[in-house]
Order: sequence, then structure tokens, then C-alpha cells
Amino acid sequence: MEKSLVIIPTYNEKENIEKMIRAIFSLSREFHILIIDDGSPDGTADIVKILQKKDNQNRLFLIQRTAKLGLGTAYITGFKWALENNYAFIFEMDADFSHNPEDLIRLHDACLNGADLAIGSRYKSGVNVVNWPMGRVLMSYFASKYVRMVTGMKINDTTAGFKCYRRCVLEAIDLDRIKFRGYAFQIEMKFTTWKMGFCIIEVPIIFTERQEGASKMTGGIFNEAFWGVLTMKTRSFFHSYKRKE
Repeated sequence: MEKSLVIIPTYNEKENIEKMIRAIFSLSREFHILIIDDGSPDGTADIVKILQKKDNQNRLFLIQRTAKLGLGTAYITGFKWALENNYAFIFEMDADFSHNPEDLIRLHDACLNGADLAIGSRYKSGVNVVNWPMGRVLMSYFASKYVRMVTGMKINDTTAGFKCYRRCVLEAIDLDRIKFRGYAFQIEMKFTTWKMGFCIIEVPIIFTERQEGASKMTGGIFNEAFWGVLTMKTRSFFHSYKRKE
């Protein structure tokens, strides 16, 4: 059976991590989980280690890093680990329940039925965001519009962080050439996947703002994405996106 891995980066998620792990393991389909913790001082990694000892050694994994090294580097570390350990479907997901664990099955189904990259999309069918202030909704929505305009991608939610990749996509991308380390990483990965001609499908989801723990979102994140997209587009004129044979 082809294996599925959910990669969850964490920093100070002690309020959420056990509930998220248990929610994923309770699904009707089998998913393994890789937590990549960036030295959380609140003991997030310790909670994961305790859960590993409760008959989860073969499906719950942990990589501990010593400091906050960026969202992009966390996922690239996870992608490489997933490829080395022969996973066929590799998911990105937040720990804070802004992404509904039950939607993992819908993303998986999309990849089973033709998608190379399935995106959990907040904007595929209107604006499906709960408990965000209007300013943040508008900023996120128009950021995606801006990315579409600059890049030409036909994707409604270009900044989404809830995704499923088929293994072939991550094998084809030179992960060491992905430049961005913050949230612009999400845009660059979609752009690279799109430029390489893979099939991308958006699956409508409802995004719910976290109930516990502190948000990691800042104005600097959007600033990075704004200027980063222009840099990325310019750089693409001098880069070949031909797939590896």
C-alpha cells in the first residue's frame, strides 16, 4: 500500500499538538505524521515523544531543530525525509486546527484521482475563512490575487499551506534551489510545480483561525511575499523548469 505522510512544523504548540495527532490517527484512512519542531521552549517536542511511546513508534516521527529556522526549511527537511522513507503522498499541514484533519482525506482523494498537487483552498468557492478580522481576510485574499497577476498561475489560493503532493512532484523539483524560507516558500513551491507542468487541483476547504496558542503571522510575512514574488518571477526568466528524466 502506498504510504501517506503529514508534515507538521511546530513552534510552541503544546495546546494543540496532542489533539491534532490524535485527530489524524482517528481518521478512517492511515496517515503517518512527521513533526518538525524548531526548539519550542514550551515542551511541544516532549509531548510528541510521550505519544511516540504509546504504540505510535512506527507512524509518529519527530525531527528536533535547535532554533526557528524558517517554515520553508522545515518543509524541505520533511520532504527529503519523506522521499528517503518511500512515502507516495506528502502533506503539509498546520498544527493549530486552522486546517481540518478530516480534509486530509479529500486532498488524498484528489491526488488519487489525477492531481499531482492538491491544494486546500480558502478561495476556490468564495471566501471560506472563519474568525479572521476583516483586514486580514482582505490582505490574504488580495495577496493571492496579486500573486496570480504577477505569475500567471490559475490558482485561487496561492498562499495556501494545506497541501498534498504526489511523490513525483517533490522528486522532480530541486529542493535545494528553493530560495524562500518564510511564507513566500508556499508561493514558490506552487509556482515551481506549475511551471514544471504538473496537474494542480484546488479542493475547497473552510479555514478556521486557531483557538489556542499564538499566531505566527506578522506584517513582515506579507511584505516578504510581496517583494519575493517579483524576484521569483524575474528569476524564472533565466531558469529552466524542464523535468528531470
